[in-house]
Amino acid sequence: MKYTLTTILGLMLTLGVLSAQKSSIMGFSAQAAEQQKALEAKLDSYLNAENLDEWMKYMTARPHHVGSPYDKAVVDYMADKFRSWGYDVEVEKFDVLFPTPKVRLLELTAPEKFTASLTEPPVDGDASSAQTEEALPPYNCFSIDGDVEAELVFVNYGVPADYEELEKRGIDVKGKIVIAKYQGSWRGIKPKVAAEKGAIGCIIYSDPRDDGYFQGDVYPEGPYKNEYGVQRGAVMDLPLFPGDPLTPGYGATDDAERLEIEDSPALTKIPVLPISYHDAQPLLEALGGPVAPGSWRGALPITYHLGPGPAKVRLKLEFNWELRPAYDVIAKMRGSEYPDEWVIRGNHHDAWVHGANDPVSGMVTVMEEARAVAELAKTGWKPKRTIVYCAWGAEEPGLLGSTEWVETHADELKEKAVAYINTDGTGRGFLFAGGSHTLEQFFDQITRDVQDPQKDVTLFERRNALGMVNGAPKMSHYKLSALGSGSDYSPFFQHLGIASFNMGFGGESSGGEYHTMYDSYEHYSRFKDPGFQYGTTLVKVAGRTTLRLADAEVLPFEFNQFTSTLSGYIDEVTKLADNLRSQTEKENMLIREGLYDLAADPEETFVVPEIKEEVPYLNFAPLQNGLHAIEKQAKAYAKVQTSDLPKAKKQSLNQLLKDMERALTRDHGLPRRPWFIHHIYAPGFYTGYGVKTLPGVREAIEQRDFKEAQEQIVILGEVLQGFADQIAAAVGVAGK
Repeated sequence: MKYTLTTILGLMLTLGVLSAQKSSIMGFSAQAAEQQKALEAKLDSYLNAENLDEWMKYMTARPHHVGSPYDKAVVDYMADKFRSWGYDVEVEKFDVLFPTPKVRLLELTAPEKFTASLTEPPVDGDASSAQTEEALPPYNCFSIDGDVEAELVFVNYGVPADYEELEKRGIDVKGKIVIAKYQGSWRGIKPKVAAEKGAIGCIIYSDPRDDGYFQGDVYPEGPYKNEYGVQRGAVMDLPLFPGDPLTPGYGATDDAERLEIEDSPALTKIPVLPISYHDAQPLLEALGGPVAPGSWRGALPITYHLGPGPAKVRLKLEFNWELRPAYDVIAKMRGSEYPDEWVIRGNHHDAWVHGANDPVSGMVTVMEEARAVAELAKTGWKPKRTIVYCAWGAEEPGLLGSTEWVETHADELKEKAVAYINTDGTGRGFLFAGGSHTLEQFFDQITRDVQDPQKDVTLFERRNALGMVNGAPKMSHYKLSALGSGSDYSPFFQHLGIASFNMGFGGESSGGEYHTMYDSYEHYSRFKDPGFQYGTTLVKVAGRTTLRLADAEVLPFEFNQFTSTLSGYIDEVTKLADNLRSQTEKENMLIREGLYDLAADPEETFVVPEIKEEVPYLNFAPLQNGLHAIEKQAKAYAKVQTSDLPKAKKQSLNQLLKDMERALTRDHGLPRRPWFIHHIYAPGFYTGYGVKTLPGVREAIEQRDFKEAQEQIVILGEVLQGFADQIAAAVGVAGK
């Protein structure tokens, strides 16, 4: 093959650009970047997958839920490890409300009799599944006590859209008990919406279509949920606020003033219980009424009916409403130059039962990272900024340990925290990460510097390939997902405005063990990440994230990617209003002309809804103006050369950059939930874990509160302008 001069020059130019990209790291001068690369290579050389294996075996040897004896043993074990590696370690205790089950009864009382077993029996080959005496039985934490009996109604996933479908069919759940499938939303949304619709009880089951035999072989032959597996979990109103339900917004310290249990707004309004598909089948089989829509039907060998009745059930629940200790292990390595700037790395240690995947697979990566960083310190290196490694207690009931710590130390964290990095669990496959989009370009570089342990490509290339196989366009850079809730980043990110990450591997480690008795070491080591190859790789990813933030000469925040992401969010809410207007006009026209039910399935009877309020034209100018201001300042900041700044200017610039995420917050928070003060990202009021971007505006439109929507547009416009001003201040410092 012949090469022209133009081709050769082009190749040389390309190679030169690639070489420059390879040696450059955001926030570092060229010389410092080379030193950082060498440091990271040394970090990699210290990693040992056998440590992750050994620690997981110990930490999952017995059930270790909040307040259990083995929970404290795990805490002491981790604290001793951190101390042995040279960290300054403190164990902080918070006394939090943690109800445990006293009475659990579920009966089918008509048309036949059936009593649910509500148990998870041992399985062959997994000795830990026999530890039933120490384990909490299946239940939903923060369900209220109750003894109710009523007709049953099947509500699919139990989200608001499902009730709209029922209402179209003339089915009312008022005074009824509902049965909902897991998935489709966070579990706490199901009893929340059911209660709002007038139901008096809620049952949640895992359908085999979602994570049972429809997906593959069940445990112990395969990783998926067997007929007795039950997903435990909290059902407090997490979108209202996480943390201890009795100390909303402040730490659950010894001298804290606590609400009366009956006064806490976070508890459910109706009793709720999770069950297996073994126990669910007789209940669903006894239902009559219309056949469920095709998309609602699961994989049980029955015809799915909606009810109500003739199935009638009794649900009786009583709980021990007690305060239990939540232990947080805090291990610090003091920074050599900026000790009052903190990079915080953490995950929780408590589990519903053994918790091999959730959370121990993520916790052991935190420990191995801390051990390797301590080995680096033995060579004479010290981080410029203080690194804080954290093991949170009581995450499973509702992010209690991390939230109480954040609320207790809020003033200090606002002053010192640079970023928080979380790894709740991990398996094998592809790197999935969410976080602050001001750090997206920074994280993109890391995904290109770490190799997949099984494929001869970078993590970026492998994740890119996954998207393309699934029909997505080729990525120009690694795109962080937006953070909702469901893990310990939430109090840092959405309550204090601290830039955050949540990351882990998945996509080739699916199963049905989540929050069941069977989330064990045996299950994890067979099906999730045999040999802990991807766990070790996660240490490389999170370790680079920690070290680069700790040692950056200029904190690696960037604003063009954020501007592009924000522009997409603004387009979404604008189209949301337009689409809602068009949909409302069409439905109202059909209703007025008596044509609404002509498009319905002829075998079903639909109730014609009432005429809806027309959707006004909202004034989105404040958002467009705010976006324009940010775009202008983002471009200006991108032109600033920060590597040659004097050290004093770099320090001043870093103080502005450290507080950049906080510029997207307002102390008054979101409507009806002031705990959430971030105005770009929040968990949805009716999604729970799922994120709502531009939440104040988006949710007001979705709820058809157009007066509030316009008010929130104005507030968000002010937030965006304030963010632009913060970038402008950074440009001013760096450009002088």
